[in-house]
Amino acid sequence: MINSIDEYLKSLKNELKGCDNATVQDALSDAEEHLRTAIDSGLKESDKVVEADILSEVIEKYGEPDEIANAYRDFEDRIKPAFARKKVYIKKSFFARFFGIFADMGAWSSLIYMIFALVTGVIYFTWAVTGISIGLSMIILIIGIPIIILFLYSVRGIAFIEGRIVEALLGERMPRRSRFTNKNVKLWDRIKNLFTDRSTWTGILYMILQLPLGIIYFTLMVVFIVTSVALIFAPIIFIIWHIPIISHTGDFEYFLPDWLLPLITLAGFLMLTLTMHLAKFVGKIHGKYAKVLLVSE
Repeated sequence: MINSIDEYLKSLKNELKGCDNATVQDALSDAEEHLRTAIDSGLKESDKVVEADILSEVIEKYGEPDEIANAYRDFEDRIKPAFARKKVYIKKSFFARFFGIFADMGAWSSLIYMIFALVTGVIYFTWAVTGISIGLSMIILIIGIPIIILFLYSVRGIAFIEGRIVEALLGERMPRRSRFTNKNVKLWDRIKNLFTDRSTWTGILYMILQLPLGIIYFTLMVVFIVTSVALIFAPIIFIIWHIPIISHTGDFEYFLPDWLLPLITLAGFLMLTLTMHLAKFVGKIHGKYAKVLLVSE
């Protein structure tokens, strides 16, 4: 018999072994919120009722840990992220798989994420550096402590938002609900949990590293895409307007032989195709990396 909410959550976590960490976090948050809300409302209605008695009734209605775990497993099997990497067992030729990347929405969504990672990187880095610098500089004053606490809570919120972006664009399963905060816990215990939670500090690390990663992602994609498009259309522009493909400040111009023009266009198309494959690969790696730093163990 389960006598406490902590015991129920521990049992549920054991039943969810082998599941995705994001799924486990969502399941534990849902269960804790439901159980604590039901128990609090039951205790308010009658002072004579013991918490253990209410818990047994709530569990009977909500479900045993093994039942909830099976329900979440079934839910995860049926509902996948929009751009989740699906295993396809249909045999295709090398050329079909290579050039079929342009029909892969996951590759396009990864490309969008890598381009806009520079924007989120600047925002995350600025917020992290500002929060840390202001908090530490004012730590000797009383106001410095609440600033640090509020900053750490904001890190959790940013981590949740970034997780939703990662799942939407990179197809990696991330938490779909914010973590439950028990309001009945003493303020000091909540602050202690905030400081001892690994995901708080890994979230700050993620925010700081997002800027250099965003610069790298943005630079690679823009340079590769611009170069590819230039190679594809340079021969066409040369044929129509007779603009030389290679020139140097107008003093030096080199006209390539006609037989080489189709090869330049082909090289640009191949480079663009490889860029799409690179975007998909980097998106997959970044999704795994984001889960390690943003999802609680």
